[in-house]
Amino acid sequence: MNGRALVAWNLRRLRTERGLSQERLAADTGVDRAYVSELERGLGNASVDLLDRLADVLKSPLSEFFVEPKQGQARPEPLQAGRKGGR
Repeated sequence: MNGRALVAWNLRRLRTERGLSQERLAADTGVDRAYVSELERGLGNASVDLLDRLADVLKSPLSEFFVEPKQGQARPEPLQAGRKGGR
């Protein structure tokens, strides 16, 4: 897995584990939601500064973006679409 794909995999994994939408992560990081989507699909190329901001918002060490998935591990599932009830 190349570096960009590895960051994409782990960004989605970390975001969904924390129950954050792309929109919320983008707003808290100061980037456009479409850019977060590009990063998660391996199309965007994040700077180290942006990875630092993402790690900070996700309350995760920067190194988590470079963790190799276990062989055969399924891609992280997206969060269910739509607004959460009771907000």
